[in-house]
Amino acid sequence: MKIAIVLGTRPEIIKMASVMDEIKNRGQELLLIHTGQHYDKEMSEQFFIDLKLPVPDYNINVGSGSHGKQTGKMMDGIEEVILKEKPDIVLVQGDTNAVLAGALVASKLHIPVGHVEAGLRSFDETMPEEINRLGADVCSKFYFVPTEESAINLAMEGISRKRIFITGNTVVDACFRNLKISEARPLEDYDKSLADIDIDNMDNIVALTMHRAETVDVKERLENVIGALEELSEMNIIFPIHPRTKKMMENFGLFDKLNNMEHVHIIKPVGYLDFLLLLSKSTFILTDSGGLQEEAITLDVPALTLRYNTERPETVTAGGNILVGSDKEVILENARKILDDAEFANKMRSAKNPYGVGEAAKVMLDVILEAEEKDELAIRPPDAVMATFTRKSRVPDKDITVSEFEGENNALVKIAFEGEDVKFPYDDLNLNGLTVIYEDYS
Repeated sequence: MKIAIVLGTRPEIIKMASVMDEIKNRGQELLLIHTGQHYDKEMSEQFFIDLKLPVPDYNINVGSGSHGKQTGKMMDGIEEVILKEKPDIVLVQGDTNAVLAGALVASKLHIPVGHVEAGLRSFDETMPEEINRLGADVCSKFYFVPTEESAINLAMEGISRKRIFITGNTVVDACFRNLKISEARPLEDYDKSLADIDIDNMDNIVALTMHRAETVDVKERLENVIGALEELSEMNIIFPIHPRTKKMMENFGLFDKLNNMEHVHIIKPVGYLDFLLLLSKSTFILTDSGGLQEEAITLDVPALTLRYNTERPETVTAGGNILVGSDKEVILENARKILDDAEFANKMRSAKNPYGVGEAAKVMLDVILEAEEKDELAIRPPDAVMATFTRKSRVPDKDITVSEFEGENNALVKIAFEGEDVKFPYDDLNLNGLTVIYEDYS
């Protein structure tokens, strides 16, 4: 069986590392397609070496550009590879332009798409990532979702429960896998920026990242964040600065102010293994990244997220993450709670990880190989007259599971409600007393 993976950015490489391992360990053929969206050596090719991963079979080298031009180039290159290699399934991960391009091309060529980390929603359609998520989910056949909340998002959008698989998040697999690699390295292999500030002997560390347009393109928001950083003078704030963030700070006349703060250590972007080590040593993190919210709760590090919404709400519900926006006072209030209130800080550190225990890749391969064994992988035109159905609701008054209900009523359960609470319809969910929304095919 040939399994293709389309990658374009550093987070995708990180999160799909365990899936690549699992494909190889199961004796399946891996076809690795790198779009080259992040085209410099430090942010792409070096990862495969550092993380002990196979070199991509193809690199499309699209480079930077507008969303439309970049996605179009990716589609052209991915289509050429897929037509040549004829994989049995294409896996995409997350919400990048590479995800949208890979999903669109594969689905139009009638190759099943497995969307890893499907179902995430920020409900903010000004974010290009949200459009990519929505588009990829329209094209997918297999939805590998990290949490029940993501599964419910898809079920509420009409996706069949039989195509939704709650796997946990591969970020957990990745953190456990790659932190071991990072910690095993000798000191001389650390990034020079971290070695220069002697991170091994530094206390009170705050890891800071900012790169999203909604944060760094608005002068007032940047001023508020910098104002908060200025007052956290007892902390060692380590800021691997994104080139675009630095450019915007300079344009707004804010870079020198931040750079002159003795407790703020501005360094160049560091490699993933170095950043993972930095994260593991942090008292808390300040970030507008999506993936770091997941990594922080996996490594028991409190996160203050510099955004007003998140497609990772489970981290907030679990208690390991707080949305602080760019409000100076809110940032400081929560930072002080972590620093001064041991009970509050410990509660954040001990928040239950909603993304599982590190077996997401195994579950995904189980699903894919079972589908192949049952000949349910291929996409074929229908060979029967279209079945019609009526959407109905019912409140069963006896103990009956979802599977039993479907069998008795020739139905497909879409979603269930217990009072005001939404329930994902697992096979063994007892529907007694629940309001069931279903499709009746009788």
